[in-house]
Amino acid sequence: MNNKSLVKLSNIIGIVSIILLVYWVFIFISITVFGLKVFRENMTETFYFSVLGILALMFGSLIINVMFNLTRIAEKHNQDNVNPTKSKVKTVWLIFGVSFPIIFGLLFGGDYLTSKKKEQMLISSAKSIIESNPEKSDKLLNYTFDKEWIIETSDILEIYSKTDTYFPRVEVIVVDNVDNSQAFLGFRTHYRIRTDTIPPLKKDYIRQTTKVERDYLNKVFFENYNEVRFSARQGRYELFFPYFKNGKVIVLYFSDYQQYGKIGS
Repeated sequence: MNNKSLVKLSNIIGIVSIILLVYWVFIFISITVFGLKVFRENMTETFYFSVLGILALMFGSLIINVMFNLTRIAEKHNQDNVNPTKSKVKTVWLIFGVSFPIIFGLLFGGDYLTSKKKEQMLISSAKSIIESNPEKSDKLLNYTFDKEWIIETSDILEIYSKTDTYFPRVEVIVVDNVDNSQAFLGFRTHYRIRTDTIPPLKKDYIRQTTKVERDYLNKVFFENYNEVRFSARQGRYELFFPYFKNGKVIVLYFSDYQQYGKIGS
């Protein structure tokens, strides 16, 4: 392999490395800014090291500059003319420019598929709870605000949570009156009794909600709306799953959070 071939090979390796680095930084910025969940955990963690990509890009630019100078020397020595035509240069730049929106679209597509997979998993978990534990589900459905029901509910939810290692957090939501005002109450695991003599207070269980959530819960409890509500944002997944039986209704609320994501996670 002569000097001319070595210079061409080094140029190809250098240019390809710079292009891959630009893509790498672009993907990292897109995922970080928009909170996309596409890759596995180890791949996501690797992105954090791409901060060094800026320094590598600067170093790569220097190497490219040196290599082009070597190319000029080689061309002068061998009396070569390897200047590409303008049409070829435009084609290369056009392909390079178009590739970015394509990659961006693929990232959003991966994030969408991850969210849909998580939605299916949460809905499947909710149905499994209802169908495989009818007695426990009926106990949750027979809501009465007293210490016995609250403790029993906490125990049932704890059993649900420990059934599967990757089982998300679950909460039971009901509607009740607090100081003559309608409010949504949420009950989770780890119920703590203050004392044996002080009864539980409803205001301690009021669930903070957004307007969109309140509108949805009002439709469920007062209009018999039985559609689930799923939302995904910045790696946080939420599912409201209404359960109707014998004129009674509760809402099972599932939430899960992951710092990384992959299609099928």
